[in-house]
Amino acid sequence: MEVLLHQIDAFADAPFSGNPAAVMPLPTWLPDTVLQQVAEENNLAETAFYTSRLPPEAGVPPGSWPAYHLRWFTPMTEVVMCGHATVAAAAHILCDIQPGEDRVSFFTHSGWLRVDRTDDDEYVLDLPAVASVPAEPDAALVAALGVEPVRVYSGADVVVVVDSERQVRELAPALSAFPKVQRGVVVTARGDEVDFVSRFFAPGVGVPEDPVTGSAHAQLAPLWSAELGRSRLTARQLSRRGGSLGVELVEDRVLLTGRCHRYLDGVVTLDF
Repeated sequence: MEVLLHQIDAFADAPFSGNPAAVMPLPTWLPDTVLQQVAEENNLAETAFYTSRLPPEAGVPPGSWPAYHLRWFTPMTEVVMCGHATVAAAAHILCDIQPGEDRVSFFTHSGWLRVDRTDDDEYVLDLPAVASVPAEPDAALVAALGVEPVRVYSGADVVVVVDSERQVRELAPALSAFPKVQRGVVVTARGDEVDFVSRFFAPGVGVPEDPVTGSAHAQLAPLWSAELGRSRLTARQLSRRGGSLGVELVEDRVLLTGRCHRYLDGVVTLDF
């Protein structure tokens, strides 16, 4: 069996930046064990698999534009939300499959998500905002990060707010010493040239450091919007590759804007 593979950098300022995702269209779902093996073989933070067949629980699609069933896998596990791989899947579909359309919806473990393509060839991802609650710093995590937090929040991820962009940029955490968390750890601060910066670590799900994490910004957006008193913000993730996002909080949704750059198109041969 042959399956197409498209590797696309999402939230990328230029080639070789942003977060690379593998996008793999399927005629129908393969066994979960095979999907996980393929994601492990791809060895990217996320592999996005999609089909045009919607499951019964999807109900009626939210509009007349194209709609697909989308799932995401890290090299270790399936996840319930992923931003950059959703944007990458949309870029592939709107360029290759539905070039006459500028909107696509995906039914996912996080419900219906939507991506729009702008006239300026940017992609706008609509995600549910993720709530946070103040939390006490975990001593083991603070020691592993090697930086003193200003405050800490718990939610889908642990959010650690620190004093400065420099602390975020120079962070060298001991990932092997991370305590168990629900998914990952976001370290964030006010930015020098953008509104806020961050880095994201999730060694427990096979992603030591993610280059640009859309889903983490669904949690960061409400926090920084409240902190800065504005609903529209600019953000940058300070990984080695780096990536930029426009962030807007609209009631209980977060809109993330960025660009995509295609790296490769290929064919995967599966024998099972």
